[in-house]
Amino acid sequence: MEAERQTLRFVACASAGDGKSTLVGRLLGEFAAARRRFIVADFPEQASIADVAVILVDARKGVLAETRRHARIAAMMGIRHVALAVNKMDLAGFEASAFERLAAQFRAFAGALGFEGIESIPVCALEGDNVNEAGARMPWYRGATLRAWLDTVELERPASPADPPQVADQFEARLLWTGEHPLIPGRPYLLRLHAKETAATVTAIKYREDADTGARLAARTLSLDEIGVVNLSTSEPVAFEPHALSRTLGAFTVVDRITLEAVGVGTIDFALRRASNIHWQAVDVDKSARASLKQQRARCIWFTGLPGSGKSTIANALERRLLAEGRHTYLLDGDNVRHGLNRDLGFTEADRVENIRRVAEVARLMVDAGLVVIVSFISPFRAERRMARRLFGAGEFLEVFVDTPLEECERRDPKGLYAKARRGELKNFTGIDSGYERPDAAEVRVDTTRLSPVESAEAIVAALAGR
Repeated sequence: MEAERQTLRFVACASAGDGKSTLVGRLLGEFAAARRRFIVADFPEQASIADVAVILVDARKGVLAETRRHARIAAMMGIRHVALAVNKMDLAGFEASAFERLAAQFRAFAGALGFEGIESIPVCALEGDNVNEAGARMPWYRGATLRAWLDTVELERPASPADPPQVADQFEARLLWTGEHPLIPGRPYLLRLHAKETAATVTAIKYREDADTGARLAARTLSLDEIGVVNLSTSEPVAFEPHALSRTLGAFTVVDRITLEAVGVGTIDFALRRASNIHWQAVDVDKSARASLKQQRARCIWFTGLPGSGKSTIANALERRLLAEGRHTYLLDGDNVRHGLNRDLGFTEADRVENIRRVAEVARLMVDAGLVVIVSFISPFRAERRMARRLFGAGEFLEVFVDTPLEECERRDPKGLYAKARRGELKNFTGIDSGYERPDAAEVRVDTTRLSPVESAEAIVAALAGR
């Protein structure tokens, strides 16, 4: 008999204090007698594999913004049947009017989300009314208990697509951000799609959806619990199906590369046309040939450190030293690049990420040209420095941490920027009101409180010779 029981997967979602744990606990205690086997999936991470959703509301609080968000997420992840469990009916005096008002309010909102079935059930999870058995204190309710609804709700398991999965590396997708730190376009993440994990980046946020109305709003980042439509790029092609055709092959999870925690869930709408129209053009002259002509090994020497730490001064001394050896070099300095290539970027976190992305790509092209390229940028975030490193081959990237204490940088203050930041005249200034993440594995560390710029450059040259 156990083998013949059908399995139903459901998610339960509620605002804090609405009684979700109590409700699920009562259901689990009686599942042995149910007609079906049940799997309680995590919300929202596993909503894409759930058959139905149970959304709890407190009878006294009503339909909240979080309730509407839960309903939108369930619809976004392809759930077609939802039960509104109006809990704590005992604290509302078991009044039919309180239940009917909330049920009507929820239907008015959720009816436009595309659900095929919406069931409203008044419950008292603490005492068990209408959870597994009908509650005598609500004789006016003649509908199904929550467990009876779970036992009988229609399951729609779509057949696997007849055609083989599509393959692409750029998509339009709907994304729910669950990370504490905002989503920044251009920042590298990991993407888990069915059994595959690959590096991925949100290249653009097309718009954010208002949680209450679904209106499309302009956005440069996505914060915790916000939903947006984005363009997504993966480091390699992946097999997929649009979520409308396959919930299994069309749903994904976004993972932080450092903490390995899930920070977003989403669904693929379609592959971008550019993904199939752009191909890598093979050329006869490659990086090794260009570097050989210059009789050198192409490298990227990436300087990072606080403002005023001495990066530009040391980078300039290093280029002079390499030029004296006959090396073919180019220096990309943060301030200089902002006069042209990155003139349109400010100093918000999102702009800083894009600033580094562009420069890293330019540096990669210069290394491909056979040059020794020196990059002198604050580059305050580890994630972007790791992103830059991954663009280069083994041994081509040398990270140089110009380790100067904040107090010393502020004492020097060659451009007067720290003084402006302290007066509040300069926002998002690294070291004052914007953070700096020290490198955890730089190939070279120079202490400018002990070494002069020339001595620092010599230390870097020595490190290059040993690699």
